[in-house]
Amino acid sequence: MEDYFKKILQAQVYEVAKKTPLEKASNLSKTLNNNIYLKREDLQDVFSFKIRGAFNKMSKLSKSQLRDGVITSSAGNHAQGVALSALKLNCNATILMPITTPSVKVDAVKNLKAKVILFGDNYDETYKEAIRISKEKKLSFIHPFDDPEVIAGQGTIALEIEQQISEPPDAIYVAVGGGGLIAGISIYIKKIWPEVKIIGVEPEDANAMTISLKKSKIIELSSVGQFADGVAVKKVGEETFEIGKKYIDKMITVNTDEICAAIKDVFEDTRSILEPAGALSIAGMKKDIFESNYTNKNMIAIACGANMNFERLRFVAERAALGEYKEAMFAVKIPEKAGSLIDFCALLNNRNLTEFSYRMSNSVNAQIFVGIEVNGLIDKENLLNVFKNSNYPFIDISKDELSKNHIRHMVGGRLPQKFTESDKFNFIELLYRFEFPERPGALINFLKNMKSNWTISIFHYRNHGADVGKIVIGVLIDKTEINDWNRFVKRLGYEYWDETKNQTYELFLGASD
Repeated sequence: MEDYFKKILQAQVYEVAKKTPLEKASNLSKTLNNNIYLKREDLQDVFSFKIRGAFNKMSKLSKSQLRDGVITSSAGNHAQGVALSALKLNCNATILMPITTPSVKVDAVKNLKAKVILFGDNYDETYKEAIRISKEKKLSFIHPFDDPEVIAGQGTIALEIEQQISEPPDAIYVAVGGGGLIAGISIYIKKIWPEVKIIGVEPEDANAMTISLKKSKIIELSSVGQFADGVAVKKVGEETFEIGKKYIDKMITVNTDEICAAIKDVFEDTRSILEPAGALSIAGMKKDIFESNYTNKNMIAIACGANMNFERLRFVAERAALGEYKEAMFAVKIPEKAGSLIDFCALLNNRNLTEFSYRMSNSVNAQIFVGIEVNGLIDKENLLNVFKNSNYPFIDISKDELSKNHIRHMVGGRLPQKFTESDKFNFIELLYRFEFPERPGALINFLKNMKSNWTISIFHYRNHGADVGKIVIGVLIDKTEINDWNRFVKRLGYEYWDETKNQTYELFLGASD
């Protein structure tokens, strides 16, 4: 390991890399009751730490190797590092990337004049093809993590941390994919501050290092999740594993919701948006603090990448509330009768609803899909106790992937047949959109002002973080009371739109032919 330490001290990275700041995250520090610092590798010109290892390796190639060209495989960030290094060194670069790589990363590599080949569904398939081409065309392969010079380049982050903090931190949290980043950081830190804890963080569905360290041998995963694509690696490196065995103090795994919550945390402190892999260390740090009850510690998390597709932000925002226990989701059974929605809302004691989906069924009970605002894990437990002490059968679906990804958007169906038989009923279903002030009590005020004999047949509401709430409501009313309904919606004073003749409603929600 002495050789590695010297390599880090001699690493050539600053022709292309920046010395990134170590910033205190004020909001996170206050929330977590610890001193939290972020090492801002997302501020590199390629928005990732990977430029360090790539350039250090390529700067040591011979003139003939540079003339022949280089090749690599990467999910995106290492690819940009190699491409920028090749541009700097006047060298041709071929980059193989998984087909699933976000377009923002593919486009960034192309903009750096590298040749891009999309191949394979994951990094490991891409890697094997890159190795094949490198041998066939005699190109120098630049490994994204399992190379001493790459590891040394990443280790320069630790060298900067030593210069930027007045005393050793209690712990440093590092995202782990193939292991190059944590290997370089841990070698340097354990040499100068052996008491500092080095803690690796992986996604639950891409935890190759966690399992390998537990079994004391390299384990290849059969599959990996792609949400944190920057660390979606089935097998860690041989060099990085040996270093990890010696210097990693603990591994933590986090789920998708926790990663999304960490992205939001960093945004609130810095107004920057990390990619999922870039926020891994923050998610793991939060989890470790909660589980270990740490207070007044000095913690550093490596914010290691910000190559985020804009289109993913909607998903991140949706799931962040669940990851930070600001929202809980339930499936609840309520009686199919007038007033039952008001009774249910009263149970919530003026808690804000974040989502509410309901479609009348032809049974004695109705199933509703509801999201409710909570303030942390303890508050969620309090809410669970409220439900347990009520008469409503319920299921907590806050961690159910099917519900979060699909069912919440599929709640609905057509009006039950018994209400479409005009010889027995004189009902008509009206469909309206409303916007009302986003404040506690606005929804229940709406429900209480309805006539008791009007039956709600459709209801959907989702909190969008704006100052107005948007709902869709369907009501069954007697055809003779349409004028009463019109007076009601005008008297409310809320913006509204009549969607009864909307073609989409008729196609998917209206009465069957």
